[in-house]
This record gives sequence, structure tokens and C-alpha cells, in this order.
Amino acid sequence: MTRTDGYLLDNRQTEAGERFDAFASLFDPTTFRHLAGFGIGPGWRCWEVGAGGTSVVSWLAKKVGPTGRVVATDIDTSRLAPVARQPVTVRVHDIGADEPLAEGFDLVHARLVLVHVPDRERALRTMVKALRPGGRLLIEDADPALQPLTCPDEHGPEQRLANRLRLGFRRLLADRGADLSYGRTLPRLLREAGLQRVEADAYFPLASPACAALESATVRQIRERLVAEGLATNEEVDRHLANIATGTMDLATAPMISAWGRKA
Repeated sequence: MTRTDGYLLDNRQTEAGERFDAFASLFDPTTFRHLAGFGIGPGWRCWEVGAGGTSVVSWLAKKVGPTGRVVATDIDTSRLAPVARQPVTVRVHDIGADEPLAEGFDLVHARLVLVHVPDRERALRTMVKALRPGGRLLIEDADPALQPLTCPDEHGPEQRLANRLRLGFRRLLADRGADLSYGRTLPRLLREAGLQRVEADAYFPLASPACAALESATVRQIRERLVAEGLATNEEVDRHLANIATGTMDLATAPMISAWGRKA
């Protein structure tokens, strides 16, 4: 990701680790299905952009083996230390501002990254530039505007409160430059970037323990911002967290759009 003033979801906060774990539970099966479909195997050179956590990097490392290479980058690599060994190289890198660390990658992947990057156009160009001819790009990003609610089944006061806090979260993201409709644009953007055989699909978790864990960690991480900007009171945040803890709420995430294509 690219850090800006007032960055909302800092990797060094305690809740960030909980969020990465929830993302892995929710989205790794989809991500791995797409990556496996590319035929990834021994010797591949891969760039994991905005890695954050370790689950995708570890999976790639097993697939490429000792003859391959996985470059894992982020603006904050503090959580990547456990995987910083061959064939993985960890580097600090700002995808929205820096040139690619290398070129000739067989695969470049970014998940839930570009929606937060102010200069998304430059970031996408950088990733395409890093591919070898025939290399694959997989971008997976959220589209909160497609489904803006925490509780699509808004049948009671607990669900109404959850949805109001989600609205506050979306406002905080938008105020910091996030594009809440970015996911749906990915197929077009990949084609405009010159990629071939572009395809896309979407995954929309509607209710699971990982959805609840993600919601709880996110709300706790942004709590001070919600209160400081008048989007919620401390009492409302406490009540929402208590409602989540009952395990009786059907909590959803924004749809994650996966789009992929091949460099000519």
C-alpha cells in the first residue's frame, strides 16, 4: 500500500494482524484458485505487491521452489520477517511512487492494495512494466460501493448500527483517497493497459466467523478516527463490538473483484 497523511489502517497496529488473518481465511481460497489456474510452478519469478501478511507469499514460495523467486514488497514489511528466506526476498517499496524493483516477472499479484493507493494509474503501469512477455497480472480489489452494507439483511437495531458504522468507515476511506468503486473497473483497466485474455470474477462473503473477526478488528482499529470525526460515539462502538461478540449477526464484506490478463 501507499502511506498518506492520516493513513487509516497501519500495519503496525495490533488489529492489523487480526485483519490479515481474516483476509487469509476469507480470500486465500479464491486467490490460490486463480494463481493455480495460471500453471504456476518451479522456477517462476513472482512479485507480491503490498503483501502485508504472509499467507500468499508462503504459498507462492512453495509453488516456485528453490529454483524460483518471490519478491514481497510493502511500505511496511514488519510482518513479513517470518518469510524472509529463500526463495523469498522482502523489500520496502511504494507501488504508487517507486519504479519496479525488477522486470521479467512471470507473475505479479496485488490483493486489496490499489483501492488505497492515490496514484492507482501509475501503480498499475508499474506492475505491467514488471511483467515479461507472456507474464500474468492478477489484481484483486474491493468494490465497497457495489455492496456498501455490513448487514445486507437490515432487520433490527443491531444491523442498523452496524451499517451506520460501515458508512462512517467508507467516509474515512474516501476522505483519504480510496476509490470505493475501483474493483468494477479492473477488467477495463487491464485491457487499456494492453493485457490480453482479460477475465474477472467476484467473491462476496456474506456470513462467516472470519467476516465477524474482520469487522471487529477493523472497527477497533479505526475507533479513534470514527469518534474524532463525529461519525460514532464510544458508546456506539462498544455496543457494536458487543453485538458482534454474540455471534448472531450476519456480517458481510465488500465484494472482492479478481481480474487477470496476460502481457503480450
